[in-house]
Amino acid sequence: MSNVKVLPLLEPNIVACCPPLNERPLSPDEAEAAAKMFKALGDPVRLRLFSAVASHEGGEACVCDISDVGVSQPTVSHHLKKLKEAGLLSSERRGTWVYYKVEPSVLAAMGALLAGAAKASA
Repeated sequence: MSNVKVLPLLEPNIVACCPPLNERPLSPDEAEAAAKMFKALGDPVRLRLFSAVASHEGGEACVCDISDVGVSQPTVSHHLKKLKEAGLLSSERRGTWVYYKVEPSVLAAMGALLAGAAKASA
């Protein structure tokens, strides 16, 4: 007899910062929120770190696995902090290591923001 129970999948809770760009002009607060995300990703090192975390197996990565981006460890920590402050990553300390993961709704929210504009130009 098996104790395995299949659990239903939940739809991700997408919290968009802003409406799609082609839906209506952004309000000042919406523009501020979107700019904060894109500014954080505007640095090549931060974009590489964000990509490393997002593409890592299981959707999370230990800082020890993603720190080889051509800058010193303190600089990696600075960039990861900026990504966290922008709401793009969350972290959890496990022993001596810190594990980072992309906030589940972030990629969907950024995609929704840009998807409408991409469809309109196609």
